[in-house]
Amino acid sequence: MDRQALEGIRIVDLSMGWAGPLAARHLADMGAQVIKIESLKRFDWWRSWEATPEWIEDDGAEKSVAFNMVNRNKLNVTLDLEDPRGRDLLLKLVAGANAVVENYSGDVLPKLKLGYDVFCQAKANIILLSMPPFGANGPWAEFRAYGSTVEQSSGLPHLNGGPDDPPTMQHVAYGDAVGGITGACALLVALRHQAKTGLGQYMDLSQVEGLFPLAAEGILHYSATGQTPSRARNIHQHHPVHGVFPCMGEDNWIVIEARDETEWQALKTCAAPTLDAFDNIDQCRAESDEINKVLSTWTRDQDASTLMHALQENGVPAASTLSASDLINHPQLEARDYWQWRDRAVVGNQPNPSPPYRGDSPLSIDTPAPTLGQHNTDVLSGILGLTQDELGDLEAAGIIGTRPRMPT
Repeated sequence: MDRQALEGIRIVDLSMGWAGPLAARHLADMGAQVIKIESLKRFDWWRSWEATPEWIEDDGAEKSVAFNMVNRNKLNVTLDLEDPRGRDLLLKLVAGANAVVENYSGDVLPKLKLGYDVFCQAKANIILLSMPPFGANGPWAEFRAYGSTVEQSSGLPHLNGGPDDPPTMQHVAYGDAVGGITGACALLVALRHQAKTGLGQYMDLSQVEGLFPLAAEGILHYSATGQTPSRARNIHQHHPVHGVFPCMGEDNWIVIEARDETEWQALKTCAAPTLDAFDNIDQCRAESDEINKVLSTWTRDQDASTLMHALQENGVPAASTLSASDLINHPQLEARDYWQWRDRAVVGNQPNPSPPYRGDSPLSIDTPAPTLGQHNTDVLSGILGLTQDELGDLEAAGIIGTRPRMPT
């Protein structure tokens, strides 16, 4: 893939947290100019949940690993959108942009006297991607949520776990991660439409609806039968072996599957004589709980990585679980040049994960995540033509700046 596939595209990124910034980051990775807008008092909450004078003095705003992960390859401008001067500068940026991304709560843009109709006055064919958790209309439109609450609302936690367990989350805030990818795809389609027709559009992207495909089996089961499906537990209704099993050491695990008779017989050979009491695949399906108990006993005293390779070499799907430190030095990722190290102010040289799509080599990460207000001059002077005196007046008024401020 060409790193500059989206060269010439400009995105104004008003989003915060994970989902919206991730959507915009995918476009930045493909060469779009993404200008992230923050306020000195209402900065991206992924920098920190709250500010204190000590946190500000210690450059805490620049130390968040989460923020730095989803904001690379972007420019950063601070604007106080509650001040008419900050709002007017935003609209001037929108006038020269292809799209705007926001994931505020539904009442935020109206309070700022902003929205799709206002953006269209600045640029008639602008694209606005809004990413509310439950969509912009309907009885849940004003509900606020994070990725974890979106996950609950999707039904997924009622499909995982055992029959007597409480709702079982994946605990990676799926709503945010999936919402970000869905948002990036929506933006690409809208940009293609804009390029072909000259038209913009408003996109109301419900993050919870983006999770429904992951719960499709449960939704379809209920739709067809009127019965709530059984929870998945640590088994698979079609595969004789499908589970996560303990290995030697603390918190070391291996995932093992046997999807058909061939893989089942290969697993029996590797685990002999542990599974000799189980004959064919039909018996396995009927006794999956007992098989899981037997396999757990077999794997418990084995090294996860060694066992994984032994099973794979014999045609059994298997993968050992990895820690974050394992990933940094993993030979598969090293062979693909996955980690791109970039030096960033305050935190120093940091690993950045490459985009999961690539050509012969990974897409380049040109710049690490920007510091707060790092590109005020580049954007406000270089793009909008403000003079140094005008920038000085804006900074004196607290409309722009480079350090967070405590709310008054």
